[in-house]
Amino acid sequence: MSIYAIGDIQGCYDELRRLLDLIRFDPAADRLWLVGDLVNRGPDSLAVMRFVRDLGDRAIVVLGNHDLHLLALAEGNTRHAAKSTLDEILAAPDRDELLHWLSHRPLLHQDPAIGFTLIHAGLPPQWDLDLAAACARELEAALRGPLRRDFLLSMYGNKPKRWSSDLTGIERLRFITNALTRMRFCTRDGTLALGEKGEIGSQAPGLLPWFRVPGRQTRNQRIIFGHWSTLGYLAEDNVWALDSGCLWGRALTAIRIDASAPIRPIQIDCLGYAKPGAD
Repeated sequence: MSIYAIGDIQGCYDELRRLLDLIRFDPAADRLWLVGDLVNRGPDSLAVMRFVRDLGDRAIVVLGNHDLHLLALAEGNTRHAAKSTLDEILAAPDRDELLHWLSHRPLLHQDPAIGFTLIHAGLPPQWDLDLAAACARELEAALRGPLRRDFLLSMYGNKPKRWSSDLTGIERLRFITNALTRMRFCTRDGTLALGEKGEIGSQAPGLLPWFRVPGRQTRNQRIIFGHWSTLGYLAEDNVWALDSGCLWGRALTAIRIDASAPIRPIQIDCLGYAKPGAD
């Protein structure tokens, strides 16, 4: 059995299938880890969702910000509707089944047997892996329980910017959401800088990529993430960034994570369906 992790797909179905052909993915034996953002802005989000859903337990998917956006839009939160290409999913005859399936994906997946953790965006430097997993479970419970609609209608916003164990209610859930699905840069004390979306070196003074903050509690954990297309593929100090900008016409990236050999990117070129510069 081979296990492959794959970067942000965002509705680029043909590119996903080409990458799976390249790695000779065998659904009878192999497994996929997907970093989230299955949907939005690419040409065929519905086909991506159906394909990954039909893989069942052969695919592990963590939720990204665009996946949460789909869930919010379905609940009537139209704040970012104008930037979306999700109408086909919302009008599909299997819409409810797909949305139910999506809302039951995790925010963080850890496999101690192979020693990797999968998230979409980032982890505050003050969180160790146990706390990160506990926070992910809180958000998962909100997405699957009676607070689902209230949360999704109040999900957007950049505050609070810094973690505190004293946070409660929607503010606590919003911080967890922003950390796990939106963060790129932060300060040394873990204050999120959600407006910074560029390459490393473009950020304002005092900001660091979340994975380079000195003393980060998860520095000894091997973490796979996506979300940061301007970063591209990066492997350093126990982190692997896999969003190589397929949507923007660069590449879709996979890495094999079950083997003992050095991890190397496997990539296909992408056509590009949108202009860079947005989340």
